[in-house]
Amino acid sequence: MSGTEETTNWVVAASISDIDALEEGMALSVELGGTAIALCPFEGEVYAINDVCSHGAALLSEGYLDGCFIECPLHQGLFDVRDGSPQSAPVTAPVASYRVKVEDGKVLVALPS
Repeated sequence: MSGTEETTNWVVAASISDIDALEEGMALSVELGGTAIALCPFEGEVYAINDVCSHGAALLSEGYLDGCFIECPLHQGLFDVRDGSPQSAPVTAPVASYRVKVEDGKVLVALPS
C-alpha cells in the first residue's frame, strides 16, 4: 500500500442514482469535511473538484458543465473537471481535484486524512 492510500479517507459523497438524476450540463454540490465539492459526470465517470472558483469565489456547481469543462457562473472561466486545471480567462489558478471511486452504488471521494 502506498503512503497516499494510507493517508486517504474515502468518504461517501452521493449515490450513483443522484448523479444519474442530474440534468444535462449540471454538477452536484456536496459538502465533505467542511469543503464544498462539485461532483461532475463526464463520459461515464464521476469527477470531483473544489466547488469554489479560484477566481471569483462563485460555486462552480451553479455553472454549466460542457463535456469535461465546467464554466464558472460569475465570470465564465472554464476548469477541466478531470484535474481542476484552468482552461480560459479570467481563471488562472487551478481548483483542487479529488480521486473518486464508485462502490456498491455509492460515489466515494478521497479526502486527505
